[in-house]
Amino acid sequence: MNKKKLFQSAGVTLLATSVLAACGKSENTASNQSIYNYVYTADPDTLDYIKANRASTGDVVTQGVDGLLENDEYGNLVGSLAKDWKVSADGLTYTYTLRDDAKWFTSDGEEYADVTAQDFVTGLKHAADSQSDALYVVQDSIKGLQDYLDGKTKDFSTVGVKALDDKTVQYTLNKPESYWNSKVTYSILFPVNEEFLKSQGEDFGKVDPSSILYNGPFILKSLTSKSSIVMEKNPNYFDADKVSLDGIQWTYYDGSDSDSLYKNFAEGVYSIARLYPNKPSYKEAVKSYGDNIVYGLQDDTTYFARFNLDRGEYKFTAKESDKQKADTKAAILNKDFRQAVNFALDRVAYNSQLAGEEAATKSLRNLLVPPTFVSSGDKTFGALVKEQLSTYGEEWADVNLDDAQDGMYNAEKAKAEFAKAKEALQAQGVEFPIRLDIPADQANEVQVQQVSSVKQSIEAALGKENVVVDVNKVSTDEYDNATYFAESAAQHDYDIYLDGGWGPDYKDPSTYLDVFDVENGGLMKTIGIDPKSTSTAVAASGLDEYTKLLKEANANTTDLTARYTAYAKAQAWLTDSAITLPLVSRGGLATLTKVEPASGSYGAIGVKGNDYFKYVKLRDEAVTTKERDEVIAKWQEEKAKSNAEYEANLASHVEK
Repeated sequence: MNKKKLFQSAGVTLLATSVLAACGKSENTASNQSIYNYVYTADPDTLDYIKANRASTGDVVTQGVDGLLENDEYGNLVGSLAKDWKVSADGLTYTYTLRDDAKWFTSDGEEYADVTAQDFVTGLKHAADSQSDALYVVQDSIKGLQDYLDGKTKDFSTVGVKALDDKTVQYTLNKPESYWNSKVTYSILFPVNEEFLKSQGEDFGKVDPSSILYNGPFILKSLTSKSSIVMEKNPNYFDADKVSLDGIQWTYYDGSDSDSLYKNFAEGVYSIARLYPNKPSYKEAVKSYGDNIVYGLQDDTTYFARFNLDRGEYKFTAKESDKQKADTKAAILNKDFRQAVNFALDRVAYNSQLAGEEAATKSLRNLLVPPTFVSSGDKTFGALVKEQLSTYGEEWADVNLDDAQDGMYNAEKAKAEFAKAKEALQAQGVEFPIRLDIPADQANEVQVQQVSSVKQSIEAALGKENVVVDVNKVSTDEYDNATYFAESAAQHDYDIYLDGGWGPDYKDPSTYLDVFDVENGGLMKTIGIDPKSTSTAVAASGLDEYTKLLKEANANTTDLTARYTAYAKAQAWLTDSAITLPLVSRGGLATLTKVEPASGSYGAIGVKGNDYFKYVKLRDEAVTTKERDEVIAKWQEEKAKSNAEYEANLASHVEK
């Protein structure tokens, strides 16, 4: 749904408030109100925060709906609707005690009901009955849930979520998960009032503020498609004294006038400005705000290109015959061909279209799982992957998997891999050049430039006589329907998709890697294959073998070293397969902001971290680069100490 959810664009980090993402808010001095003003790029197609799994829904709704836990300013998990929690000694049962003062409110701000333990049972049942996009997060975790989903039982009381009384909710797991609490920060485990859900019926979550209830810091007041989204502070929120913002206002932005972001910031309209070093406004920004330009640190959201392994739709294509379609599909199912494209893709050139040459490397990423996301002893996850990847071939021997540098681009390797692919494909009767369709939103000028850059680097490395990249410029709605909002595998209309991203749902490598599990992977459709599909592309691409690696890794429930090593093996397989081509992270982009540095919550996981506005504070003037860097340096020291204390205190939650 939100941050762990499917992200649409790396071009503008629209809603993030993290100090590390360097986003901010502005103050409306005329009304003496603190209002966040910025832009958004995709209308939510639903407000059903349980069913949906897109940032376009989550970034909005979760400002108004709380779950059991949330992140503090250092990324520690602290109570939200839950005031305390306990875990059984065997790690299978988690029991949460709810606050007494948490209430549901309508969009008009009227009190509707108390938040009760039954609301969490109702929420999970709604997730199961509506076939939530985020079921993959919990269906293997919660006892009895998979049987209910499979229809082996129609009795939801057999599922491991119980309301022990009005203020006590309990989850029973199939096996211990040390990261379970990070999952309850995710919206699929948020509460839903049963009476209200029944009264709304199929209208629950329709794109209207009155279609859901609110128990959080803000209430959605209006949403006008491709125009604006307005939220106001909930004055009756149980934690209202910690909410500094009086409201949030987003204006729709289609990407066609990037200079407008700076212009509106300079005029005091927007609270933040993403700067585009390649645009005319940048020189003016440097002249007026040279001491205020900050670059956000990289976060854990990864944007990556991916191949469509079994394309079924050709509404947007430059191909002229069925033969060309078949030849392209055969090429995409050849691993050496995919590797050739991977090594031919110049990520520095790609990112410079957005970030400028000076910052082109600051947000580059080479793995789907960020290399420092977890560690085993003194080895980062990236180091574990490097050890595994070296066994796949000499082409990986000198590849640097660290962030902020292009470890993949190598024209000579691209040529070598392509030569192997061409020989095998010609033996199958494939004719060249292979034509690769890549869609681009014609209204998004930066995206068009990025796709054009990819075309140039691939064709330059492999030769236009071998590969031609066709940039298909389409309208915003056409682009969204063929990519981000496509509901089935068949509707994903492209050979390569450059624009999507993924952030972590919980603190474990599986949160990234499981999205391509052939049985229930959350992003399988984006590579042209529905979960549980009998498509021949599954075996041809090796995804069945990849899924076995995931199962082997997930079997390690108590030994984290063994678990992370096994997932590193799966990541190495995915990297070698080149089905996904990691590009960049969020962060690392030139920005002006009026947010008080380190004033917001922080978290790589859940929807109550970097994109949560509850604790954000504003100032009248733009933050200076020096001040921000000093505050962040101090914050990093405090964070390390706070995280250590938090980890040491976890034992106090274990039942004796």
